[in-house]
Amino acid sequence: MGKLFGSEIRRIPTTRRVVALTFNAAWDETGVAEALAVLRGRREPATFFLTGRFAERHPGAVRAMAAEQGIANHSYSHRQFGDLTTRQAADEVLRADRAIRRASGATPLPFFRFPYSATTPRRIADVNALGYADIEFTADTNGYLGTAGGMTVGKAVDRALADLTPGEIIQMHVGTPEGHGPALDVQALPRLIDALHARGYRITDLRSLAGAAAHA
Repeated sequence: MGKLFGSEIRRIPTTRRVVALTFNAAWDETGVAEALAVLRGRREPATFFLTGRFAERHPGAVRAMAAEQGIANHSYSHRQFGDLTTRQAADEVLRADRAIRRASGATPLPFFRFPYSATTPRRIADVNALGYADIEFTADTNGYLGTAGGMTVGKAVDRALADLTPGEIIQMHVGTPEGHGPALDVQALPRLIDALHARGYRITDLRSLAGAAAHA
């Protein structure tokens, strides 16, 4: 894993026309079953970054994710890591890891995504010291804003494709911050997959990134 340490990773280092799909899960479980069904039906991979609180509140959803896709760490309570001490940051990461393992019955990927993508060199070094690579994103659909925030399925897809590049990591979300309304990113998922394929891109599994680093 050391090959992935030392900095934030915002794209997969490759010249191949591949992208990775990722979902953050910090609120409710709206859209989880639908996202998994789409991915299963299309035979496509994705990685789900979970908070520990999400894992505690929705263990069934976490087990379903882990049974079919990669799962990873998004902190315990989604705090701003810039406001934390090293000890507090470690507690957020390790507490989330325990919650995710309990809920899923599986071993999460050694990947961490900072809340709000608020990275700093010191905090990255902290999570690296705990054995985690910092996996951020190249493009964020902003689908989590929902229709109340002016987003639509079309706008979410357009944001993912705006600067499409080999190795792009796309960030989406399941659930909604207020716990109501549709999960726009999940609704956009079939259209996004079709658009990526139409542009000659293949969807790759971030689990292979961990494997490649382990054997580098």
